[in-house]
Amino acid sequence: MDDMTRIFSNWPAAIPCQGIVVTAFGESIPFQDYMLTDELVLLLRPQPDSSGTRRVIMKLSDIIGIHITEAIDPERFTAMGFQKHTAAVVRSP
Repeated sequence: MDDMTRIFSNWPAAIPCQGIVVTAFGESIPFQDYMLTDELVLLLRPQPDSSGTRRVIMKLSDIIGIHITEAIDPERFTAMGFQKHTAAVVRSP
């Protein structure tokens, strides 16, 4: 399972299901909800785009990033598999 499939498949209830998907084609697609198949995602736009489109179906493998638009405590992202980074402390002798 690739990273984007894992994130969308395991989206935690503690994180609002909305944001902006960044595609490999350089597009930014806002979404307020989504549906999945094994390889595809159906993004539900909050507003129609300039051509009136409210739904976008695309391959999960074409997603290169997700912008989370809500201010969310980073600890909630552990449900998506993220871990807090702890930098090694360098001490002087």
